[in-house]
Amino acid sequence: MNSVQIIGFGASVMIGVSLGLIGGGGSILTLPVMVYLLHISPVISTAYSLFVVGTTSLVGSVNFMRKGLVNYQAALVFAIPSFTTVFLTRKYLVPAIPDPLLSFSSFEISKNVGIMVFFALIMLAASYSMIKSKKEAQEDTNAQLKFNYPMIALEGGLVGVLTGIVGAGGGFLIIPALVLFARLPMKMAVGTSLLIIAAKSLIGFLGDLSNLQVEWAFLLPFTGMSVIGIFVGTYISKFIPGEKLKKAFGWFVLVMGIYIITKEVFFSGV
Repeated sequence: MNSVQIIGFGASVMIGVSLGLIGGGGSILTLPVMVYLLHISPVISTAYSLFVVGTTSLVGSVNFMRKGLVNYQAALVFAIPSFTTVFLTRKYLVPAIPDPLLSFSSFEISKNVGIMVFFALIMLAASYSMIKSKKEAQEDTNAQLKFNYPMIALEGGLVGVLTGIVGAGGGFLIIPALVLFARLPMKMAVGTSLLIIAAKSLIGFLGDLSNLQVEWAFLLPFTGMSVIGIFVGTYISKFIPGEKLKKAFGWFVLVMGIYIITKEVFFSGV
């Protein structure tokens, strides 16, 4: 294993740490690590990202389940359309994306570049969600919950498509949806989000199995390091205010998003 691979596997720990600290952000790190550090193609990296983030989120959600901080009713309403769209996107839509994606005379945008730029735009949206200040209402986990079923289901379907295309778990979209439309307290929204991300990502990965050859000898150890990271992140979260961590991570994601767009558009020879 060379030094770059060692750094890549070290970064996999940070993927888990991110999920343990703020309940999201794992996929924001996974795709750049695999593409830029480990030099895996973006299409394969999005598939691997689904497995890594899905498995790590599943482990993290167990702790929330034990504390009674997972709302299974909200998870089910969100998850059914999300599961359907992510599976169909990975199995049919992603393989059907043409390469090159766009072609004008001598100018071409490849499929790989298109996926990375789209992912970077998602990163910019995620960074805004994490950086902006929000006044949080007093949480009451025993309060009666009111569900806006159509909106929860609609966002579930949209997040499923997003997850399928770029391999992002979509926690930065799921958590606000659960808070706004299911009226969940923040901690319960995080726990419920991890369970949704886990199931949705792993189902999306299943849609890839017939389309690509998985290098399990790489993927399983990489995922194992990420799982270790989520335990570290969960432990650290007891001592550091989550809102400060979320903002700091948001600024990091913003810089990474700008870097990816700049690199892919101006320096990749699209």
